[in-house]
Amino acid sequence: MHARVLFLPTLLLASACVDSDSSSTPPTPPAAADFSADSARDWFDQLTLAIDTENLNPPEASRRLGYAGVTLFEAVVGGIAGGHSLAGQLNELGALPAPPAGDIHWPSAANAALADVLASLFATATPGTLQGFADLETAQAAAFAADAEADVLARSVTHGEAIAAAILAWVAGDDYALWNDCAYTVPTGDGLWEPTPPAFVANPLEPCWGKLRPFVLISGAECAPLPHPNYSRTPGSPFALEAQEVYDTGNSLTLEQQEIATFWADGAGTLTPPGHWVSITGIVLGDRAETLDVAAEAYAKVGIAVADAFIGCWEIKFVYNLERPISYIRDPAGPINDAAWTSFIGTPPFPEFSSGHSTQSGAAATVLTDLFGTVAFTDTTHAALPARAFASFEEAADEAAISRLYGGIHFRAAIQRGLEQGECIGRTLLDDVQFRD
Repeated sequence: MHARVLFLPTLLLASACVDSDSSSTPPTPPAAADFSADSARDWFDQLTLAIDTENLNPPEASRRLGYAGVTLFEAVVGGIAGGHSLAGQLNELGALPAPPAGDIHWPSAANAALADVLASLFATATPGTLQGFADLETAQAAAFAADAEADVLARSVTHGEAIAAAILAWVAGDDYALWNDCAYTVPTGDGLWEPTPPAFVANPLEPCWGKLRPFVLISGAECAPLPHPNYSRTPGSPFALEAQEVYDTGNSLTLEQQEIATFWADGAGTLTPPGHWVSITGIVLGDRAETLDVAAEAYAKVGIAVADAFIGCWEIKFVYNLERPISYIRDPAGPINDAAWTSFIGTPPFPEFSSGHSTQSGAAATVLTDLFGTVAFTDTTHAALPARAFASFEEAADEAAISRLYGGIHFRAAIQRGLEQGECIGRTLLDDVQFRD
């Protein structure tokens, strides 16, 4: 009885203490999950517009997308519950500045960081592109002015600028200058790459790109695909049969096959193949009304995946130096020997194996599926073309890959092996890098 009498006042006292403490507990600091993904989507839309405007080639585009994704993630990782910095996880990325004491407005930090990094990565771009970055930074800063106190906004911008400075110091060590100072001799011999119509560009695009420092891969040779069939002019050989498939398909394209080839072409003067997958990422983020933390993780994973995919793919291309279908089909000593044949999509100026579209699509689809699961979406990337609907990221990757057969610019082995190579790259990223608990 006494125990019950003594217990009740104690319980009431404890309750009173809790009520008193709760009234004086400071509010929980804002987290990245408290903000919409829209500000991040706006930055990556501006980035893909810049890629289009500056007519970047796919490897160039993928590198900038990779660094932009890492920048966004590092700018907000301090506000992600269970978030892990990528420092010490990506090749040669050392410790990065921690957020300063006090509340951080995470969209402001990301805005400042992306503005500085992209201005540097596009330092030689046209004035309009650089002004576009500056205008977006100014517009976002003005929009954020009502979200937090001035001291919080200032502290957030300072943090974003510190992250950008550290990222740019890391960027400087990736051997990027190697591609511009590359000693490369175009090989000669049966089955080896040669300039292709209609432009007959004498030297292939970015022959040393595979030597750049990857983000996650040990080297460009990691995730190397199984080889293509042995080159042969013998009718009925596996290689000749692959060429025959390209020839027959190109001569009997259906309207849908033409639409698929055109939709995924993403050639010169577009946002490029890696930009297309970043566009898909933004579409899905918008459809799902995702938050800033999810956007940061998504753009980082896709950016890293496509950047390493182009390093890995280009390493393989210049190991095999395989000729393109149009060269084989037009070869007067070959089994087809059709000098007038042309591909539906213009053949780009670099070797055949493996397929860049396939490799980067396999990598992007792998990381997006891991993050979001099986998601149906409608791809509205190209405003001038009919949208295409997909039941999953994998379905979209498969269509992007086979589009190169319809376009007449890849043998099936390059397509299939490229998808496998990309999936390996995506899986390596997921296995080796932890973004959050």
